[in-house]
Amino acid sequence: MSVEIAKPDYETLHPDELAAWSFIPTTIVSDVMNRGMALSGSISPVIAGMRMYGQARTVAPNPGDNSCVLWLASHIRKGEVLIVAGDGPDVAMAGELVVRQCRKLGAAGIVIDGAVRDRGALENLGLPVFASGTTSRGPTKNFGGYIDVPIGIGGVSISPGDLIIADEDGVVVVPLQRVRPILKMCQDVMQNESKRIADIEDGKLVCDMFGIIEVNYIK
Repeated sequence: MSVEIAKPDYETLHPDELAAWSFIPTTIVSDVMNRGMALSGSISPVIAGMRMYGQARTVAPNPGDNSCVLWLASHIRKGEVLIVAGDGPDVAMAGELVVRQCRKLGAAGIVIDGAVRDRGALENLGLPVFASGTTSRGPTKNFGGYIDVPIGIGGVSISPGDLIIADEDGVVVVPLQRVRPILKMCQDVMQNESKRIADIEDGKLVCDMFGIIEVNYIK
């Protein structure tokens, strides 16, 4: 089966607009979106301390095959995030060559609902990679898949162009049509969080801040 590619048809966000997300934690983003849009906690950074943000390019590979991953890694644009709907932790959908190619082309990072390999090389390359595991077992390259189609990974639907934010706490998705209002809400919440932190240092209690005031002691 060949690789099938849908024509990307979404707004490309201006770099300045994307940069506004550079210091917003995934926790704040998820909280603002009704505690949702966070991928499963099984998808975590391969290297501690990594952070990334960028628009999604999606891959839906056939099981155990990374043909379409190789194609998109070879054509990804600067600042984009390669998102792979893998099939679990038993087959590595990317390794050193894929990550090295994405870094060479300026990709923001990679998110895989599945495994990666060559962990030592990935640590040296430094490109943010988030995956649900590692394995030495590699994929086939014969059966194709789909690129730039809506996919579901980690319990969340992702369309090409959606904004991906990832840090040490995980990965969240902001639908493209909601990017601007969600950004404003995140900025407001962060300002409020700064005030709460200052209040704690001044001796106030978090239970009072959140209105947890009625307590019944068990007799």
